[in-house]
Amino acid sequence: MKKLLIVLFLLPAIVFAQEQNVMTPELLWTLGRVGALGISQDGKNIVYKVSYPVVSEDRMDTKFYTMPISGGEPVAVTDYKSLLKNKNISPDGKYTVFHEAVKVNKVLGKDLYDQYKNTSAQIYTDLHYRHWDTWSDGSFNHIFYKENSAGAKGRDIMPSQPFHSPQLPFGGDEDYIWSPDSKYIIYVCKKKFGTAYAISTNTDLYQFEVATGNTVNLTEGMMGYDVHPDYSPSGHLSWLSMARDGYESDKNDIIVLFNGAKMNLTKNWDGSVESFKWSNDGKKVFFTAAVQGTKQLFEVDFPGMTKKMPQVVQLSEGMFDVTGIVGQSGDKLIVTRTDMNHAAEIFSFDVKTKSWNQLTHVNDAVYAKLNLPRVEKRMVKTSDGKDMLVWVILPPNFDSRRQYPSLLYCQGGPQSPVSQFYSFRWNFQMMASQGYVVVAPNRRGLPGFGTEWNEAISKDWGGQSIRDYLSAIDEVSKEPYIDKERRGAVGASYGGYSVFQLAGVHGNRFKTFISHCGLFNTKSMYGTTEELFFVNWDLGGPYWETDNAAAQKAYEEFNPINHINKWNAPILIIQGGKDFRVPEGQGMEAFQAARLKGLKSKFLYFPDENHWIMKPQNALVWQAEFYKWLRETL
Repeated sequence: MKKLLIVLFLLPAIVFAQEQNVMTPELLWTLGRVGALGISQDGKNIVYKVSYPVVSEDRMDTKFYTMPISGGEPVAVTDYKSLLKNKNISPDGKYTVFHEAVKVNKVLGKDLYDQYKNTSAQIYTDLHYRHWDTWSDGSFNHIFYKENSAGAKGRDIMPSQPFHSPQLPFGGDEDYIWSPDSKYIIYVCKKKFGTAYAISTNTDLYQFEVATGNTVNLTEGMMGYDVHPDYSPSGHLSWLSMARDGYESDKNDIIVLFNGAKMNLTKNWDGSVESFKWSNDGKKVFFTAAVQGTKQLFEVDFPGMTKKMPQVVQLSEGMFDVTGIVGQSGDKLIVTRTDMNHAAEIFSFDVKTKSWNQLTHVNDAVYAKLNLPRVEKRMVKTSDGKDMLVWVILPPNFDSRRQYPSLLYCQGGPQSPVSQFYSFRWNFQMMASQGYVVVAPNRRGLPGFGTEWNEAISKDWGGQSIRDYLSAIDEVSKEPYIDKERRGAVGASYGGYSVFQLAGVHGNRFKTFISHCGLFNTKSMYGTTEELFFVNWDLGGPYWETDNAAAQKAYEEFNPINHINKWNAPILIIQGGKDFRVPEGQGMEAFQAARLKGLKSKFLYFPDENHWIMKPQNALVWQAEFYKWLRETL
């Protein structure tokens, strides 16, 4: 009888998915992934790529295309690089700049002991011995330049220096550029080593003079991240800058070096810049930023050309994310755009008429056959009386007379926006299409609602942000279509921490939990994570500082391991073996505790993945286990 009741209990969700043409994991992993590469040198075409998963071979297949700026039929190309301006060639055409790894330090046993070439030993005397998903082998990214002549050899502009440029783990050739007069190479570097590197975010812009080999720090005294150097059309160096050392989510501003002074174009604007692009005439800067649960286009005047005080103006608005600016053609900006129901495509946006034109249609045919979820925006009062934006994603063909299970989505970061993003793992379209109502709060600590809201989570991980989650699920649960007996909480990274913390303080709201690469024990996290600036800032410092009230709160009240005796619901724990930011021990500790307490639990481990799941077959297993767990426990 009990088994029959369980089958009948699960039947509505199963029938729901089978009866409709909705997004499935297998279909999701057939979608083309569009990436804009730039506007062609002649200004007539967009150059872009589309990557398709080849699941059977566990790889991605990428093809390259051009399309007229105004839209039209795409044309496949092979030599796409020749269509684009090569930023790595000096403007005078004499030199090329590039980067490659250089062995600087001996840390491998076989480097230190000639007689033991088969040893696997690694020997370290300082921190930063591993980063993100890679152990240090003593090599560092260095920048080289060479003359564009036959047989020319590259010259290392950072010889013997134990510093990285481009920056780890994600930096590429955007970390270096030529000056317009070809005399200088401007590059990003954090010239710190070991422990000093691990506790700091202080990257600087350096100017290397080709003729003399002299290097000058252009951002001396600017203590946070200084990245993404770019020159305006009139030759003014600009970049993105954060003010405070150690704070990776500080307000990001646009800085321009003008007449020897550093001009902050966005200083008086209460937001944080994500990416920027100069207008063709050099009179303004276009940029993207999070705002009210979306990512939109903005512009700011450049006083050096307009003689006006910098004024930020929001150009676009709507339920979508502008995920990048490709370039400008006349009055039109070429951008990439997503929303919760559509993967990225390339659009043009007319800055005068504020009208949109979709240029690529890579996945239109797929979406045209699907019943799509409905995305609603609602405001919820928090426990301290603030207004919080919450996205509610309703299943396809939603029927308010029915009752649906719900998922509280807990965002990571902790300071990354819950916007109109389209993820190939945490995909709201997918969750709703399997019959779940998704509740996604823009809780304390998310950008797009002012710097005060964004910064409120630092040193308060288990405080107001957790109460914000509960406010969101409680308010939406007042709707008659929410089955209060079937609510789950899911999330990754800080979202995974949130799941672990909620499991001990949820007051029987949730029937099941899923935590991906979440922090379970803040003490052991501090002892094993590699970017110590992150835990120093967000948790407040080391756990041994007993007189540090903020830190002690993080390691006691806000430490999920201290609430394990209140865990009373099933939990799926997912972990990447190569995740050095939230090391694998976090997931293992949580799973071991859950099992020893007798809770229904499962440990999904990917030894070859890091903080994310990147390989197609691993991703599909992730999806399969995610929804299998929900069917079993919700």
